[in-house]
Amino acid sequence: MDRTRLHALLARESAEAERRNPRSRAAYARADHLFGRVPMTWMNKTAGAFPRYLAEARGARVTDVDGHEYIDFCLGDTGAMAGHSPAAVTEAVHRRYAELGGATAMLPTEDAEWVGAELTRRFGPARWSLSLTATDANRWAIRLARAVTGRPKILVNSYCYHGSVDESLIVVGPDGRGTARPGNVGAPCDVTLTSRVAEFNDLAGLERELAHGDVAAVLMEPALTNIGIVLPEPGYLAGVRELTRRYGTLLINDETHTFSAGPGGCTAAWELDPDLLTIGKAIGGGIPAGAYGLSADLAERLLGRADLDLVDMGGVGGTLAGNALSVAATRATLEHVLTDEAFARMTKLSARFEEGVRAGIEAHHLPWSVSRLGARTEYRFTSPAPRTGTESAAAADEELEDFLHLYLANRGILLTPFHNMALMCPDTTEQDVDTHTEVFAAALAELTG
Repeated sequence: MDRTRLHALLARESAEAERRNPRSRAAYARADHLFGRVPMTWMNKTAGAFPRYLAEARGARVTDVDGHEYIDFCLGDTGAMAGHSPAAVTEAVHRRYAELGGATAMLPTEDAEWVGAELTRRFGPARWSLSLTATDANRWAIRLARAVTGRPKILVNSYCYHGSVDESLIVVGPDGRGTARPGNVGAPCDVTLTSRVAEFNDLAGLERELAHGDVAAVLMEPALTNIGIVLPEPGYLAGVRELTRRYGTLLINDETHTFSAGPGGCTAAWELDPDLLTIGKAIGGGIPAGAYGLSADLAERLLGRADLDLVDMGGVGGTLAGNALSVAATRATLEHVLTDEAFARMTKLSARFEEGVRAGIEAHHLPWSVSRLGARTEYRFTSPAPRTGTESAAAADEELEDFLHLYLANRGILLTPFHNMALMCPDTTEQDVDTHTEVFAAALAELTG
């Protein structure tokens, strides 16, 4: 890589982004009362000097306050995988909030049982509880796992992503031992007191950690996603399930991002059998929603424990969890938007996207790789594709990533700002995919000279 050329191109695209977006720049400059000038500090993790400000969003399109329309492959980093404001969800939310009235009353609605039954049909677990986020679902699943096993520790994969769950912010260090993930802010304690860690695709490492006998649950994505897509090697997931059972450890599948694999995520697509399953983001069609599911046996074991307060002080709850508005949106999303048929089409489009990216990489003889998980595709600046989270993290190149993101955005295409992820929604078209292929190829041509 000619870094001098890259630096010049990055400077050019950065200047162009500032020129094109004066209203976003001005709005950012005025945001003195926001911590970090944004509603949530992660919104600063974007290529360029400031984020673009949202004006409108429909389907697979986003328009910013400067009037620029974008083909949106970010889709809220999975939160809008159903597309922006899908009609069925809009109607359900309007009916619940405007016609029937009430978003949260601490009373259940009949929609919730429909949602639970549909989640069982898709993913398998027999009993469900609702949350507002997948982070909360993971926290509550962890508490239940500790309660039922009597064990203190949770095991995760190095460079995994489970939201801001404290137990997940651990990586495999250079010495092969667990250590705090770089950048963790205000940790309540040394993460090795609460957690163990193993590399994804490393069964021997997993068994070494489980052999200590203190792990309540393995919390994992069936494929790593937020560090680039890292796919499981043949036999790995079956090995995880066998080892967790052998050592009396529960298995929690976090399908929040891997939902892209199909209507029932990787759990259904790959016939997995976790003890618990967590999910969030996309199931609400853009309205905050999450859920965790338990096997029938585990639910009965927990509900049969007179010593567990699962109603008040058990850490399982949240005043807005399971509210009528989120539940109505979730039912509409699962029933009418993210259907089996929609996933088939989205997956086909993602395969087309993958082919376009691979063609560009190969045409310019770049040592990069591209991986796909159903409706989700991502490329990394290394080849072959990483097999662990640590390998994928080592392949990061912030300057190169920023150039590509700015180049695409300045030409009307958005990728997920945290990494090179592109997601399809029911409104994405073949032309959208082909437009990305053309612009991506042009970016690589400029980059390689």
